[in-house]
Amino acid sequence: MGETVVITRDEVQAALDVPSLIDAVERAFIAYSSGHAELPGVIHLDVPAYRGQIHVKAGHLHGATHYAVKVASGFYGTEPPVVDGLVLVFEASTGSLAALILDRGLITDLRTGAAGGVAARLLAPEQVRRVAVLGTGAQARHQLDALACVRGFEEVRLWGRSRTKAVDLVGELLDRPGLPERANYAVAETVEAALEGADIVITCTASREPFVRAEWLKAGAHVTALGSDGVGKQELDAEVLRRADVIACDSREQCVRIGELQHAPAEAGRALELGAIAAGTAQGRTSDEQLTVCDLTGVGVQDVAAAGLVMDRATRVRRREEP
Repeated sequence: MGETVVITRDEVQAALDVPSLIDAVERAFIAYSSGHAELPGVIHLDVPAYRGQIHVKAGHLHGATHYAVKVASGFYGTEPPVVDGLVLVFEASTGSLAALILDRGLITDLRTGAAGGVAARLLAPEQVRRVAVLGTGAQARHQLDALACVRGFEEVRLWGRSRTKAVDLVGELLDRPGLPERANYAVAETVEAALEGADIVITCTASREPFVRAEWLKAGAHVTALGSDGVGKQELDAEVLRRADVIACDSREQCVRIGELQHAPAEAGRALELGAIAAGTAQGRTSDEQLTVCDLTGVGVQDVAAAGLVMDRATRVRRREEP
């Protein structure tokens, strides 16, 4: 039994760059959709008194040296909300604990952003001018970071239930490294105004009521919806899925249970997994006029992919620093 290493949040931050993580998450999606990964069901725990939500996710990619189990939590009854978590990494050959990654929720944030990058790379129109982001939390930032790696854009319209937070986010994005230097950022007063003319729509809220209507979406738009990751959550009106020319998802089974597809089960039969589209065994967008929607609920193979990068890069840095 080898030594168990402890990897800090700062080491995770240094180890993970967005382009590499997008590629790693795409490979993980391919492994999952092609049957080359093990993925148990999600454990979900609520702490209603404090609006706490806890997810436990795990996964193993066939042939990988490690498997991982992640615990992530978000407590939204405080201001600001408290997000935390850790990842346990085990030797795939023995089950021995190899590492404690004390990322405090950072891996969840980054790999979720990377999944949005994969969705945009596979499904978004090639020419993007305007982006709508609905939500002002961490994913508003991470989704744009990932999008900037796969598509250029000129304008971002932000909407949130708190206008103050949306205004603050605009100021932050203007100086955020990695985003297009000349992009404009503005607060939209309504969801409809944010969606007007948007080539890409990103929804990242904790909503339990649909607020995106099909008639507000531009022809040829792409929608990445990632807020629905539990029973009862919903951001998109079911008509959005019914009108979509292409529906994609990270895990069809999981999205039917806890994603947007739980509210439009009749559309589940035509939902395509991102891994299948990436592998070329399913067809995504075929024209600029198509409306594409991607339902993201978060799967354990994303955490395994991120943890694998962290293990490889952080341990190499440590070896170089040893006397």
